[in-house]
Amino acid sequence: MSKDEPGTRSGEAAAPGDAPAPKTGIELAREALAQARADAAKRQSVPGQRRRRRSGGSARDPRRGGGPQLFGAGIKQLLSDRGWEQRAAVGGLFGDWERVVGRDLAEHTSPGAFEDGELVVSCDSPAWAQQVRLLSGQLVRRLNEELGEGTVRRVKVTGPQQVRKPGQWRVR
Repeated sequence: MSKDEPGTRSGEAAAPGDAPAPKTGIELAREALAQARADAAKRQSVPGQRRRRRSGGSARDPRRGGGPQLFGAGIKQLLSDRGWEQRAAVGGLFGDWERVVGRDLAEHTSPGAFEDGELVVSCDSPAWAQQVRLLSGQLVRRLNEELGEGTVRRVKVTGPQQVRKPGQWRVR
């Protein structure tokens, strides 16, 4: 049989009305391989072989979500891309208040809202509120060491939220 005329022998012409003989498994495999090679040639790769990385860097850009990267590095990149670094740092400060300001101060104070460089600190007594007001300069310096220079510009101190009614503490 010739390659040009399936189902015929070399030199013989196909008779009109004769159906071509079904292809064998090996012929189908050869055709599939030839098609795969042709497709690979279009893509400039060879089937069954891995692509070699270029010596100029990695094959994938991790910032585009193409390859694996460390979780911490991915989170930092996300925070940076979205402009959330300062918010995340301030949120971390709220969770780690005791380490930043010390155990004694943390027992009597808690961070409140943070907006436009102003941190609201709530105190559990008027005496501690006065103490924090006196230490506010040092507190701003310490917070800026943790969060980055210029993040906290002012500390607003609030005392206990209980309002004493007139005559409430009178002895009868």
